[in-house]
Amino acid sequence: MVVQALKDQGVDTVFGYPGGAVLPIYDEIFQQNGIKHVLVRHEQGAVHMAEGYARSTGKVGCVLVTSGPGATNAVTGLTDALLDSIPIVVLSGQVPTFMIGSDAFQEADTVGITRPCTKHNWLVKETEKLSETIHQAFHVARSGRPGPVLVDIPKDVQFASAQYQPMQKVNTSHYQPQLKGDQEMILTLVEALENAARPILYTGGGVINSGPAASQLLREFTEATGFPITSTLMGLGAYPASGKSWLGMLGMHGLYEANMAMHGCDLMINIGARFDDRITGRLDAFSPNSKKAHIDIDPSSINKVVKADYPIVGDIAHVLEDVLNLWKSRGRKVNREGLAKWWAQIEEWKAVDCLSFKQDGPTIKPQHALARLEALTKGMDRYITTEVGQHQMWAAQYLGFEDPNRWMTSGGLGTMGYGFPASIGVQMAHRDSLVINVAGEASWLMNMQELGTAVQYMLPVKQFILNNERLGMVRQWQELLHGERYSHSWSESLPDFVKLAEAFGCKGISISDPADLDDAIMEMIKYDGPVVFDCLVEKHENCFPMIPSGEPHNKMLLGQASTKDAIGAKGAVLV
Repeated sequence: MVVQALKDQGVDTVFGYPGGAVLPIYDEIFQQNGIKHVLVRHEQGAVHMAEGYARSTGKVGCVLVTSGPGATNAVTGLTDALLDSIPIVVLSGQVPTFMIGSDAFQEADTVGITRPCTKHNWLVKETEKLSETIHQAFHVARSGRPGPVLVDIPKDVQFASAQYQPMQKVNTSHYQPQLKGDQEMILTLVEALENAARPILYTGGGVINSGPAASQLLREFTEATGFPITSTLMGLGAYPASGKSWLGMLGMHGLYEANMAMHGCDLMINIGARFDDRITGRLDAFSPNSKKAHIDIDPSSINKVVKADYPIVGDIAHVLEDVLNLWKSRGRKVNREGLAKWWAQIEEWKAVDCLSFKQDGPTIKPQHALARLEALTKGMDRYITTEVGQHQMWAAQYLGFEDPNRWMTSGGLGTMGYGFPASIGVQMAHRDSLVINVAGEASWLMNMQELGTAVQYMLPVKQFILNNERLGMVRQWQELLHGERYSHSWSESLPDFVKLAEAFGCKGISISDPADLDDAIMEMIKYDGPVVFDCLVEKHENCFPMIPSGEPHNKMLLGQASTKDAIGAKGAVLV
């Protein structure tokens, strides 16, 4: 029943790790060839692989784990998927129903433990309800605001027999999120955008989650209106980085022009973002002179953090289509005089050149490493994943994304150890594509055991490690906010990454000279197998721009290479 339900749901790949409570399911997997199973080295890795698979394909990712520690090891991945709205179905084994509550071997209250970190979960105590429950799980995971779900299956339920319920016969009418937006509010928004002098489109991961049509409609809307557009970390690629209206990412490490435009706008149109604290900064000073529209399929996100003047609940593609059609029918009106002055101001902010840096001296700057990676891989069939930290922000700043579903990173939870397994999930879905995980050495070591998975399944994932021998973002905050007291922000016993790679049967490359960087990157790309690329970079480089904690968008720290005068050794405070 489990295997048939997965096949009916279109599942072609399951990431998992066997154990006593799921052996009946594994026995069925052994006896079929329709679904590929990827044996991971840790259950957290399995969920991150499923996340990478889901985000790069738009499909639901699927995980199979055993009871007790198998399920608890999956909790971090479930929470990560919940915060980033990633559709995942986790199937967990459980001790037999008659042993639940007896502290049986490898028993845990999986449903209780995972209730706060899933969109919904189920404990299936009756075999006749098993197939229906799995179909319900996939429906809930992919519908509305996507998210992770879990189905806990006791072992005696797996051994029993019952009638299989086909997907087509399962009633899902009890969960049908609203797709169409309120037409009166859409009209009010259109009237506002016709008159706005300083508008900005603030886009998030919801655009990508809505599907390809939403990204296409967003591009059409942006080009037709001429409005500037920025994005959260999760929304990169929905609008192309080469687009004429693109301001870059906004937020704590966003671009100067994007943050200044958010602060100075008179109409902010939030499309599929949730006013995350890394975006808003100090709430009472966030975009203080603007009217705010918020388009989101999740009604609980509306007015949760920032009060919306134009709240619209609905699917991004449906709402954008209605907004665009109504605006066109009313004559495609915009405030052209106001827009011209607004763009002139934005061009002045762009002239600050907030991402400029100087690659001088014998040590590779991390910005330079990523700028060269971008130059050498631009235009390739490329997918990027990241770990979490400085390297993640630099990747978002220096790598350009022309399409959705090409950028996989842990946004809401900030999970160190996400990127490597996520890159494996992406590569499983796109066997012939170039998949690169941009990593820091500390984050990467958290799930480095998945080198075994990459080798076993012959996945040519590239691990591009910016090795500063520090917990880079922690060290940066300690420098700027904690009196340069570097409390436990580096390891004194890092491995030789080349030897580590070779021990698993991978290729290892180590690079420290800027003059050798391009050749080494090309060697990594051309190698037909997994590569660990150890790029030794400047140890104490800080990631700028940066909005200091508790400051509004128009107060940023900039690096000294920008065209503004630097104040002090750590950057320039701009007011």
